[in-house]
Amino acid sequence: MRNELENCLIMNTRMAARAVTRRADRKLRGFGVTSAQFNILGVLSTGPAASITDMAADLAMDRTTLSRNLAVLERRKLVSTGAGEHARMRSIELTPEGRRIFESILPEWRNSQEELRNLLTNPDFQTTLDGLRHLAKL
Repeated sequence: MRNELENCLIMNTRMAARAVTRRADRKLRGFGVTSAQFNILGVLSTGPAASITDMAADLAMDRTTLSRNLAVLERRKLVSTGAGEHARMRSIELTPEGRRIFESILPEWRNSQEELRNLLTNPDFQTTLDGLRHLAKL
């Protein structure tokens, strides 16, 4: 039974996700954001979000976790929220400071991505990424 669990896709995927997240969080600590918050800033760097629901889906994050992280980013004045198109929606966008922080993180993020790519040699990075993207669509 132990050998079966060692090969459990669920357990190994979760362990890998936690390891990559811990690694990213350590590298982002000096910028004052977590990996989840960096991903939020990244999504917003392309333009304002129309809704929490859509943004949560884009990030594969539940709405509660997204709302909690947005509140932290808003307190730090990295994002701003305003009235959306509909009464129950709000617009979320990067502030100038949020954009500055996001752009200052990008070189470190790129270096970290390159380090991870270099660590993945068998299978190669692209094969691993393709497999993860396939699993994410299940």
